[in-house]
Amino acid sequence: MKKSYDDATINKLNLMAVKIRKHIIEMLYRAKSGHPGGSLSAVDAIVALYFFHMRQNPKKPCDPDRDRFILSKGHAAPALYAVLAESGYFPVSELKRLREINCRLQGHPVCFDIPGVEASTGSLGHGLSFANGVALAGKLDKKDYHVYVMLGDGETDEGQVWEAAAVASHYRLDNLTAMIDRNFLQIDGNTEEVLRLESVRERWSAFGWYVVEVDGHDIKQILDALNETDAHKNQPSMIILNTVKGKGVSFMENNVDFHGVPPNEMEYHLAMKELDLLEKKLEAYT
Repeated sequence: MKKSYDDATINKLNLMAVKIRKHIIEMLYRAKSGHPGGSLSAVDAIVALYFFHMRQNPKKPCDPDRDRFILSKGHAAPALYAVLAESGYFPVSELKRLREINCRLQGHPVCFDIPGVEASTGSLGHGLSFANGVALAGKLDKKDYHVYVMLGDGETDEGQVWEAAAVASHYRLDNLTAMIDRNFLQIDGNTEEVLRLESVRERWSAFGWYVVEVDGHDIKQILDALNETDAHKNQPSMIILNTVKGKGVSFMENNVDFHGVPPNEMEYHLAMKELDLLEKKLEAYT
C-alpha cells in the first residue's frame, strides 16, 4: 500500500539521518576501527525504511508478519546498529561498545545475538541469496511481508550476486526489493577501474528486474521509489541509490582512504562539528 508523507515527515527523517551519522562517527572513533565511508553513504535509505516505510516493531523483532531488511554489505554495520538502537531494538548506550570483546555489536552483523538483525552478513555476495530464500518462503507461506536488501556496488563483483539475481527473477519474487549503494568506490579504488559495472541499470534489467534509479540521499526520492517498487508485480525490483561515499562529512566524501579507516581525534572533532551545524540547520525548519 502506498504510504504518503509530507514535508514535516521528510525533515524529521533528514534529522534522524544526521543523528545516525553522528552515532557512526562516535562509534568508529571510540572503537578505533570500522568502515565510515560505506556506513555514511547507506544511511538515508536505511533511515527511510526503518523510520517510515517498513512494517516493523522493535518490541516484536520476530513477528512473522514483519517486513525484513538484510544488510548484505555487512561492513556498514554501524549504520544498521545505530538505526536499530534509535528504533528501540536495544539501548542506544550500547553503541559505545562497538567491536569491544564480549560486545554483541561486532564489525559485521550477527543474527540471533542482536534483535532486529535478520542475517549474519559480511562475506560479500551472500545477502541477496539469503533474501531470495526469505522472500520465497513468504510466498509459500502466503505472507504479505516485503523483503528489502542492500548491496554495495563493489559487492556486485561477486558471481553469487548474479546467480541470485537470476533466481529472483525466475521465481518472480515481487515481494523482494534490492538496493545498490552506488557510491563508485570500493576498498581498492574506483569501481569502474577495479571491475567495470556500467551500465548497472541495463545489467539488472537484463536479468529480469524492474529497476528504478534515484538520488540515494534524497529521502523523498527514496520513499517514492519504495512505493513504486512495492506496487510493481511479477518481477523483483532494484533501486539504484546514487550516493556519495562518506556522505555528510566533507573530508570523507568520495575519499577511498576512509573505506575502512576510522577518524583520528582531529578528524572526529571536525566531523562532529560539521554534523552539528547541519543538524541545527534542519532543526530551524521544524
